[in-house]
Amino acid sequence: MKLLKSAASAVIAVAALSISLCTAPSAFAADELTLGDGAGELAPASDAASNRPPATFFTISDVLAKLDRQRGRGPNAIRTAALTPLDTATDAMPAAKPLPPEGTEPFGLFTFRAPENSLWRKWRGLESDLARERTILEQCRENAAGCPSHAAQFLRLIGAVKSKSGRDRLDEANRAVNQTIRYVSDFAQHGEADRWTAPLATFATGKGDCEDYAIAKYVALGEAGFPREDLRLVLGRDRAILQDHAVLAARLDGHWLILDSRRSELIDDGELGNFTPMFAINDHGVQLFAAPYAKRFPLDGEADAAPAAANATDAEWTGVDPLDAASPPTGFLPVLM
Repeated sequence: MKLLKSAASAVIAVAALSISLCTAPSAFAADELTLGDGAGELAPASDAASNRPPATFFTISDVLAKLDRQRGRGPNAIRTAALTPLDTATDAMPAAKPLPPEGTEPFGLFTFRAPENSLWRKWRGLESDLARERTILEQCRENAAGCPSHAAQFLRLIGAVKSKSGRDRLDEANRAVNQTIRYVSDFAQHGEADRWTAPLATFATGKGDCEDYAIAKYVALGEAGFPREDLRLVLGRDRAILQDHAVLAARLDGHWLILDSRRSELIDDGELGNFTPMFAINDHGVQLFAAPYAKRFPLDGEADAAPAAANATDAEWTGVDPLDAASPPTGFLPVLM
């Protein structure tokens, strides 16, 4: 009887152990963590033992990847938990940022053809006046006795400029024109907002505003033999006094120098820090300045010339109404402002 009782106790113990082993997965599942449905946080599993899923095993990388997918980072989002500490020190030099390309126009910029607007009309009208005055200068060279005094004065200035070379030639043109012309606004002299005057007409009165100074220097240097492709009439904005301004830019030995009606000395274009260039004008017509970041190499099949802005025709240079640097005309972008 004792043996039978011992055997029965052993059978009951084995059965209890078996039941214990079979329920172990459910007991383990009670401690399992599952992903919540809200913001992707981890939440305890349901306490209802009958609804508990079988025990599962996962890695932290799996959890992070599932959170990324739930937050819209894509079905194949993968993120690992091993991140480089933010306080890691290194003596490696940071990668150098590429410098923007430098243009060959004044101020290191690029230019492209401006759309047809009032500046083109002003320039074409001035070109007609310059052609007529060129004929007068030729007649004066042939017959000095019949030459008007203001034309003879301008021819003497051209001769003085031509007698110089290099930087001295530019310096002579700048000083001579600045000393000859007295600044008077177009409103005071002509009763209108803006008028571009050819050199002989300016010398006849001895008066003019900033673009009249620049035009006279442009013509004098061209007549004296300075390459016209190295000259630019530059219209822009003086941010120091919040006024429009015009200067002449001349390229000498690959560097642009500025001839300004308000300065007796030449200055490098990089020293004109308060000046925002907008337009460059020469024998090729009216050009818009573009910032270096706007320059890119054309793709195959693209035209070499950059297209002009579609709605830039509304802007015009008046010499009085300022080109607001804070709010450039729509369509001029990418123009340096």
